[in-house]
Amino acid sequence: MLSLNLSGHSFCSSAIIFPRQIRHFPLQMKGNLRSCSTSVSGLEPYKKSCRSFVYNEKSTPNSSIKHCVDSKPEDVQPPSAHPVDVLANVLEELREVRRWLLASENRDLGRLNLCHRNYLDSAINLRHHLALKCLDLQQLNEDLCSVGLQSLESIDPCVLPCIDTIVQLLELSVGTTTAGEEGRNERASAMRQRVFSHATALFGPYRDSGQVHVMVTAGKEAISNETLIADLLKAGADVIRINCAHDDPTVWSEIVRIARQSSASLGKSCRVLMDLAGPKLRTASLLVNKIAAVVSPESDGSGDMLSPARIWLCCDGRSPPSNLSCHAILRIGQELFGELRVGDTVSFVDPTAGRRPVMVVEKYCLDGSGYVAACSEPAHISLGGTLDVDKEDKKVSGQILKILTVERYITVEAGDVLTLTRSCCVGENDLHDDRHDSTMITCSSDHIFNSVKPGEPIAFDDGKIWGMIQAKNSNAIAIVIVQANATGSKLGTKKSINLPKSDTKLLRGLTSKDLVDLRFVAANADIVGISFIRDVNDMASVQRELEKRKVPALGLMLKIETRDAVDNLPLLLLQAMQSSNPIGVMIARGDLMVECGWDQLGEIQKEIMAVCSAAHIPVTWATEVLDILIKSGFPSRAEITDVANAMRASCIMLNKGKHIVDAVAALDSMLCKHTDRRRKKMPPNLPSKSSRL
Repeated sequence: MLSLNLSGHSFCSSAIIFPRQIRHFPLQMKGNLRSCSTSVSGLEPYKKSCRSFVYNEKSTPNSSIKHCVDSKPEDVQPPSAHPVDVLANVLEELREVRRWLLASENRDLGRLNLCHRNYLDSAINLRHHLALKCLDLQQLNEDLCSVGLQSLESIDPCVLPCIDTIVQLLELSVGTTTAGEEGRNERASAMRQRVFSHATALFGPYRDSGQVHVMVTAGKEAISNETLIADLLKAGADVIRINCAHDDPTVWSEIVRIARQSSASLGKSCRVLMDLAGPKLRTASLLVNKIAAVVSPESDGSGDMLSPARIWLCCDGRSPPSNLSCHAILRIGQELFGELRVGDTVSFVDPTAGRRPVMVVEKYCLDGSGYVAACSEPAHISLGGTLDVDKEDKKVSGQILKILTVERYITVEAGDVLTLTRSCCVGENDLHDDRHDSTMITCSSDHIFNSVKPGEPIAFDDGKIWGMIQAKNSNAIAIVIVQANATGSKLGTKKSINLPKSDTKLLRGLTSKDLVDLRFVAANADIVGISFIRDVNDMASVQRELEKRKVPALGLMLKIETRDAVDNLPLLLLQAMQSSNPIGVMIARGDLMVECGWDQLGEIQKEIMAVCSAAHIPVTWATEVLDILIKSGFPSRAEITDVANAMRASCIMLNKGKHIVDAVAALDSMLCKHTDRRRKKMPPNLPSKSSRL
């Protein structure tokens, strides 16, 4: 008989009845979460024991599974009709698998015991799932199916109870007495329901229409149209998402107020999720080199001025702070700049309207220095023009050396060259193209300038625009656009920047902005989204901050957006389970596709779903769901199929757009029909064995 000395981590064999080669997945298998299973402490000894497995020389795997090779489809019978020795072999193999799972659990008992009592059973089941994925079970699954029993491929939510049930059926077939049927069945049923209870704790109660929640992103448009959120809730949404990378607490608080008010008045559940921006690379300012610029104050419909136009004056090429919105940047000489003071009036000649005055209203000294000048009338500014400042005892003049206009978005085409610069260096550098209409982009982080290399790819706006790094120096990166729409692609501010092939050392964990925003989130939201989480250290830092704020009921949404997060997902979940906070996982397919490659996204989605199913953690299916319907009012065929796949998740997220209410209503209709079909397929509840007796 084959024996497994699990305590000593070695196998021995006198006769083969477990002809399965045990498989160990490499730690860096591209796009495969199976690699994570060996990262959990306690599994490493089994990696060694797998390699020490030795077959009996007098027996071969093929001889012990001859019944499966020689059998024909018409020979397949129920378990009780198969030869007892065949069933006994399968039974013994399942028992060995069961012992393997229990041993892996014991090996990781220290980590599992750290989990909160709400998640302990789920953590143990996740551990069993990871251990099961280390085994090559293809032949065993075929044997189980050939005798009419369940394959081990679909038992993620309740691994050990399902194996116990199959073992029990085989024991009955071979005449071995067994006990504990009721306890096993109840345990399996309870584990299958655990993902629903965890989803309810995170997202609130399910709607009558189905067992999938609907999340919608809301921005400033929800304030200008106060009925929008109410209409979304009526259409079927029950989670409102706010992205903290955009807007400010004034806007967020108003969205939260409207959501709470609409929920109460309609009597419908509505949770609020707020995503922290995280250490994500984004475009900051979009600057276009000009020989002339027009600046105009903001005005209302009647022409009355709401706010003056803002002009940034600098001498060293530094851009304005990221939180300061300016219409144009003027670089001037040091002599004039040194004489400027807040309150000075600076004048220049407008070629269309004569001399125009602007008032210096503010000075900034952080990361360099610059002045903000306010212009109350429309004005044309020309390169090479003269700025004059009248002092009490003298008149100071200086020339306009460079004009950069600040754009909300630019249009790029294949072949265009962009310059990515440090925010402090928008002036001269040897990579920048000084031609008219050449474009510079400042970045939200300076960390990339020392690590990227020429020839590496760079993506903007979740991969909608791709470029190649052409050249670089310490302050700038020249990028040639290699992929964009044939008619040009729009690139705006605060859009993502991805460097999938670069060894870029970005910031980890919560940023200073995240810590500030977390105060608001903890006080106003139901769920906090952790963006660009990568490893256990990131998760632990989030938990420490939540403990400081004493918010044990605040939901945690782990956004899986990077290769590191995919590889570390099991460990991230086990770390998150140490707190009582409700937990969820979001498959953020935008950044994930760019980071991991479009050709691997489908497989990665499946792996994430499998791990979360084993851990009983609700999953949110996000990014571009029904995107064409939201924008144009009519869906594509592929979008409908995507929704059908998304129904396996606990929540589906839609982004904002012109037809968002119609899209939510359409999604709700599909969810209702899906739920009705599932209910019709459900068999009636059968009485248990004890009740039949």
